[in-house]
Amino acid sequence: MMLSQKKDVYWMTRALELARRGIGLTSPNPAVGCVVLDVAGQVIGEGWHEYDLVDHAEVAALKEARRHAVSAGTKDRLKGGTAYVTLEPCNHTGRTGPCTEALIAAGIKRVVAATGDPNPGVDGHGLERLRAAGLETRVGVCEQEARRINEGFARWIVSKRPLVLMKVAMTLDGRIAPPAGVHSGPAAPYWITCEAARAAVQPLRWQADAALTGVDTVLADDPLLTDRSGLRRRRPLLRVVLDSALRMPVKCKMVDTANDDVVVFTVSKDEKRIGELRARGVRVEVLPAEAGRVPLGLVLERLGAEGILTVLTETGTRLNTALLAGGLVDRVHLFVSPQIMGSDAVPAFKGMAHALRLGAVEVERYENDLGLCSLLRDPWKDREQGLGNRE
Repeated sequence: MMLSQKKDVYWMTRALELARRGIGLTSPNPAVGCVVLDVAGQVIGEGWHEYDLVDHAEVAALKEARRHAVSAGTKDRLKGGTAYVTLEPCNHTGRTGPCTEALIAAGIKRVVAATGDPNPGVDGHGLERLRAAGLETRVGVCEQEARRINEGFARWIVSKRPLVLMKVAMTLDGRIAPPAGVHSGPAAPYWITCEAARAAVQPLRWQADAALTGVDTVLADDPLLTDRSGLRRRRPLLRVVLDSALRMPVKCKMVDTANDDVVVFTVSKDEKRIGELRARGVRVEVLPAEAGRVPLGLVLERLGAEGILTVLTETGTRLNTALLAGGLVDRVHLFVSPQIMGSDAVPAFKGMAHALRLGAVEVERYENDLGLCSLLRDPWKDREQGLGNRE
């Protein structure tokens, strides 16, 4: 690798670190980081995007560079500099002006972008504008890492649905709970995975806008389904329950802690039950039935309409199977414990019409448990439908 290419990778790696600071704080916008160097190759500004602070990463980095120049009593060092940004600079006006114009006006002469915009109607336009103004551009540095950070944004842009991350904790023989009557019920939980593996779920919830489960899981485990990572987030984790017959207990942890952050999707029109839940701060959405059940695709559309970019599913056998069979899962996170429960235990999946083969698999170890992560559908390559923009 040439020296200039190594330099680009080095500084883009730093920009990616900055972009990750925005995780949990940027939705419904992408997480973006930016590093600005002067003509001598010295860092003069860094920035990342936080939705509530409005400024995009490029503008934040340019402002920091100017503040440092003023405080140091030096002249503006932006002219002739280089900007490293993890997503192609925008070239349209939304909540802010175009970042392309800010870079051009600052005198930046070279822009390195990790990836283009996932919106096929926007992709490449920012780079075209920069080149038309005489700036040198390069795209594709650390592209895979940059795209991973914004998979949720990419899925929402191309389909107006959130990215679906399926989390399953299971045994070696694919079981998620003991047989009925054995270690069952929320009063006596039986943990499939170790404490370290369970702790690894919290960062997944932190990175998601919503966590989704089924009423069977609520009845069996009485989960809180909250983000307990302790990390900053812009809005509360939305807790979503699919409950066709509206069996959601009025007395359960999710209802007891509801604060405009619990929504139940149902096909039941039981006004009494709906009223009881709504009186306790639970939002109830009645949808048209699909084979007698809550339509999964419509649920995702409704969540996407609320600006939910990523949904983490923590569901049981039926919903796990239905989501996979429906082609609705984008990425799977499997936590596998070295236990064998046997055929009487509850399966993670049942009745799959076809075998599902994972592609590239990332492997982590949590004591004796394994974490397996694989991308099933790449939203960056799935651009057949939907348009949008960074705003």
